[in-house]
Amino acid sequence: MTGARDTMELREETIRAQYDPALAMLTGFDHAPRLAKAAVAETRPERSPGIGTRPMFRSTTPGMVTRSTARPGGVRLMERVETLGDGLVSPVQAQALHSLRRGLAIALAMAETFAAQSGLAELKKANLEGRLPEGKRTEFTELLAAEALATLYTFANATAFLLAPSMGSTTVEVGAVEEILTDNAPLALQGALWELDQDIALLASDEPRLIAVIGAFCEALMQRVALRAEAAPRLQSFISGSWRVEADGLSIAGFKPARAAKGGALTMQFKKPSEVVGNHIAKYQSLRLAKMLMAYDFERKLNPFAELGGFIFTFMGDGKPGTGKTTLIQMMAGLLNDYCKVAGYPFRYQNFSIDQIDSYQGKSGQNAKAFIDNVLDPGAIGFGTIDDIDQVAGKRGDRQSSAGQQEVTAVFMGAFAGANTVVRGNCTFGMFSNYPENVDDALRQRAGARFLVDGPQSREDYIDILSLLLGKNHAIPVGSHDLFAAQEIKRAVAASFEGHSKPHEDGLLKVWEKVQADLGALDTLAKLGAYLKAIQQADERFTGRAIKNITDAVKVRAMDFELPDAWMENPDLFLFKPYDEKLAMIKGLTTPITVEMVIQEINRYADSEFRYADKSDEVAIDGMVRDFKRQEEAKRRYLEGKA
Repeated sequence: MTGARDTMELREETIRAQYDPALAMLTGFDHAPRLAKAAVAETRPERSPGIGTRPMFRSTTPGMVTRSTARPGGVRLMERVETLGDGLVSPVQAQALHSLRRGLAIALAMAETFAAQSGLAELKKANLEGRLPEGKRTEFTELLAAEALATLYTFANATAFLLAPSMGSTTVEVGAVEEILTDNAPLALQGALWELDQDIALLASDEPRLIAVIGAFCEALMQRVALRAEAAPRLQSFISGSWRVEADGLSIAGFKPARAAKGGALTMQFKKPSEVVGNHIAKYQSLRLAKMLMAYDFERKLNPFAELGGFIFTFMGDGKPGTGKTTLIQMMAGLLNDYCKVAGYPFRYQNFSIDQIDSYQGKSGQNAKAFIDNVLDPGAIGFGTIDDIDQVAGKRGDRQSSAGQQEVTAVFMGAFAGANTVVRGNCTFGMFSNYPENVDDALRQRAGARFLVDGPQSREDYIDILSLLLGKNHAIPVGSHDLFAAQEIKRAVAASFEGHSKPHEDGLLKVWEKVQADLGALDTLAKLGAYLKAIQQADERFTGRAIKNITDAVKVRAMDFELPDAWMENPDLFLFKPYDEKLAMIKGLTTPITVEMVIQEINRYADSEFRYADKSDEVAIDGMVRDFKRQEEAKRRYLEGKA
């Protein structure tokens, strides 16, 4: 992360000195809730038959009736966690307790550091000795509250960071945290741990949910404390400071959450954009999509592009074998990996392949669901690919598709455009195939954008790719050619888009010519709608979802700008801005939608559907012809043998 902060080290010995107080908090303490209400009733044994456990009388002393009458309850978080097992502490339980103790120790060490830097330590000593001046009491109270807020946030931040590698796909809603006490740091931590204990008792029915509950609680606590801190005084030293815990790789920077990836480091042979020859539109859209993903706001858990309607959640790349689909994946994953390293964001790339189709009933669907959940994780930037999707996901009703392939198709359809699909803008899914006509029609139509991966096309493209692949270990002259000039992205893309001003496929071209002959130039919404209806009459698979995909592509074209490279290189210019500022900056770059954009996107999408349909029909016809020929030959041989 770049910026004006001077990072200091939060020393390991300072943290370890707080291990005993942290462990004591986890072992047990008494706490009477002041702001929240207990959701779990602790059963207490009766002292003797007929004598209740609650006080029967209400105090009549003036002023006492306004005080909380809640009885102090024993909070034994360690015991609570261990009761989820079978008598022995499991690795998951140990990880949860270790993270909680470490988070508490880091928070207490931060409280000690804050007190030393803000002058609170001297005021505490004076108060303990009974020599605190009357004029300093207000400052003392405000500093205690500031210390409590900084300690609470650091505890939640550190614990969430430490637990991130153990987080799975399980999600839990814990609601708002209410027991936020700011009298002093130890009491603040006790209030938070009391409420966490309540949430674990209510919601953690097994170990995956235990980790999910603690993670969700920490996120909710950070959110609530950050809101309180906006109006709290005496916090400047914490807000402007930056500390590093080297042993954990944790950075503490005021009220900003640290982010930890939930997976290991990505190992892949990345490609640079300059190493992708041809495929101009696909390369251009991949470059822009990578930068779009980086606009995601981790605090709001939303991307401005998703809100404005120009985000590509799913896309399909199709082309002949060897045209560069894998190279495009390597390029886009490499860009995202580099951008996320600069910004300090967690990045997850995952591919779903044929080896995850299982012979056990239901297992393939579970694998597909786990893949979707891992990429969708709102705590990371995600890129999921399904290479050779025609082999992975089966066509419904196709007798050659296995039960596992059918399960995968159902999971992908529900995830990409189902009733519960929420597009936050932190991830994208790419489906790639050499034979998209073999993909189920409904699943294929869930691809919002189409990338035609056609590889090098022109003479210049072939010269460029030959030069690129030969390398530099030769002295062969280039000749009369401006090397890589044809790959200039803006010029190449403009020419590619203009090429879709008329359809390419014969079936669509006939529809286009007929509509133009009847209506003239397509320059109004009514004429464009008539063109869409004519396409639907020619191909009944051209449904309302197709129109949505087209309009989404038009909105993407309206944002036909590339976020400046400087915004990616220096995160403070854009990536670390508040969500509303990001939204305003992006709105300022948008361009109006034109008729030409709409026509080009209709033709691009419809061309792909006609191309798939024609190929699909031809493949089916060729198969039937071969079957008939085999039957005739078999019949002829049978009759000859009988004679």
